Amino acid sequence: MEVIFLLIGVSLILAVTFLWLFFKAMKDGQFDDDTTPSIRMLFDSHKKSTKDQSTKPKSYE
Repeated sequence: MEVIFLLIGVSLILAVTFLWLFFKAMKDGQFDDDTTPSIRMLFDSHKKSTKDQSTKPKSYE
């Protein structure tokens, strides 16, 4: 029975430690994306759709 209490205590200490390390990494910017903003302009985000072209009146083409 004492082993169960010991295992619960150790698991809680490990869980709190990993949670603290995760928040510390978040605060230090470990998961910030530095690459995508610099190459975003290289990707074409505007897609031409056939619906937009078909709604134009014929006189403007």
